[in-house]
Amino acid sequence: MADNGEQELSSGGDQPGALADDSNGAHGSDAPKVALVDGSNVAHSSEGEEARLENLKIVVRKLRKEGYEAIVVADAALRHQIDDKEGYERRVEEGKIRQAPAGTDADYFLLAFARELDAVIVSNDLFRDRADAFPEARERMIRYMILGQEVVFERRNKKR
Repeated sequence: MADNGEQELSSGGDQPGALADDSNGAHGSDAPKVALVDGSNVAHSSEGEEARLENLKIVVRKLRKEGYEAIVVADAALRHQIDDKEGYERRVEEGKIRQAPAGTDADYFLLAFARELDAVIVSNDLFRDRADAFPEARERMIRYMILGQEVVFERRNKKR
């Protein structure tokens, strides 16, 4: 898909990552739900391929259609692995992709940020190594599958 107006990796608000105002201009119960996107997990979800910026665009676009404010959080290594380095760097500079500091654990930032914002997390990572510190993470998860230019979300979060 063509790069339409740079809106594909951010949603709402005047500040990058800020909650968009509703039609009444107020935050609160009418404010958009927040979805944090595990940027590295989503970018690497295409089998046999390098990390794809297009995967992030597809997921963010779908979340926006479902009424979420999407915030992409990625580890510092993704900038070296992504297929469209220029597009990725531009989005980091614009605040459309939030990058964890080099040498830090991006999963910790993602999970802590989700707790703070009471947000859902789009990822296929099970975060088993963080289960003790973030026991509620399982209930926050939205699993996904990308097929071509479409994404399907799964929201069954309980143990099966």
